[in-house]
Amino acid sequence: MSAGRKGEYAEYAALLFIQAVGSAAWYVPLGLVLDVHGLGAIKPYAFAASAVAAFISPLIFGAMADRHASPVKVLRGLALATAATLALTGTAIQQQWNPWLILAVIQLQSLCMAPIWSIAATIVFARLTDARQEFGPVRVMGTLGWVAGCLLISGLNVDTSALVGYTGTAIWLGVAGFTCFLPPMEAPAAATNLTWHERLGLDALTLLKIPQHRVMFITAALLNLAIAAFYPYAPTNLRELGFRHTSAWMALAQSTEVLAMYSLGRLLRRWPLKWILLGGLGFGVLRFVFSAFNTPFWLLLGIALHGASFTLVIILAQIYLERNVEVAWRARAQALFALMTNGVGNLLGYLGSGWWYHLCTAHGATHWPRFWYGLAASVGAAAVYFLTRYRPRAGSNPGS
Repeated sequence: MSAGRKGEYAEYAALLFIQAVGSAAWYVPLGLVLDVHGLGAIKPYAFAASAVAAFISPLIFGAMADRHASPVKVLRGLALATAATLALTGTAIQQQWNPWLILAVIQLQSLCMAPIWSIAATIVFARLTDARQEFGPVRVMGTLGWVAGCLLISGLNVDTSALVGYTGTAIWLGVAGFTCFLPPMEAPAAATNLTWHERLGLDALTLLKIPQHRVMFITAALLNLAIAAFYPYAPTNLRELGFRHTSAWMALAQSTEVLAMYSLGRLLRRWPLKWILLGGLGFGVLRFVFSAFNTPFWLLLGIALHGASFTLVIILAQIYLERNVEVAWRARAQALFALMTNGVGNLLGYLGSGWWYHLCTAHGATHWPRFWYGLAASVGAAAVYFLTRYRPRAGSNPGS
């Protein structure tokens, strides 16, 4: 690889790193911040705000990046909007606005942040020669950025403070500034005579008519049903077991994610995609079974397995789309993936896990084994669905 090519890869890796720092610095401590400020009642809805946003903005901005504007410029605008709305959200929590007004502000912030990762994935994939081999090592910087965001929040001792909103603002301003140094991407030729259906990106839904694509989208969404319970409730369980600086402990989730990212290329050369993804779902079942033992060691082990499960299902599905969807549709395909995982999966997961948590809690005490075993069962159901419905293309090679 030439020095220029390596430098370009380094720039995209740095972009994913900074974005992940900003995302982790907000989402990981959010649940405890709401609890400490007397906003526990709106916690399921606050996390569901990102899922609601994923139904709306990713497809719109994905269509914009495919048809109207340079993806880099779209990303820059979204980063600036995210920075502004995070500052507003931090102010709202700190000044104890009405809970439902705070929820409305969180929803506005979520609308700005929801498309960012799918747009960034489109930018990175467009520059890769072989996504199977190259995306993992680049994307791992996002994993390390997530760890850095968790450690930053605990290092600043703001795990339960509304100051996380202002911290996030500073980071996302940095993301916006960083996009000015990325290699330019030409804006696509402006499409004409578009229907509103196409302008809103809804034509991407036609991808669901292709059986292989549909199974991949639905499986990822089903896994996200369980993942949606992870960040709202794992810190609460940690705190009950006596842990402090819970954001830092949650960073253990990324330990196996780093290993899985670096292993993706080798795995895809040797094994069919179907069995790799099933392995990821298997790790998903184990992580919740281990958490259900409800001791410090087993809960931390369960948290650690999150990364392997996430990578071998969610990241692998993104690579699948990059390899199997036509170039002109790739931004919309990644946007539809965000809608199915962060939208359908997370919305049902956040609201469903809130309901399940309520059922598992009585007299102020949560029956954590029941809570985590229920999530393990839901991942097991996703594995059964994928095993019985996914059919690789005839004559496909390993990694397809």
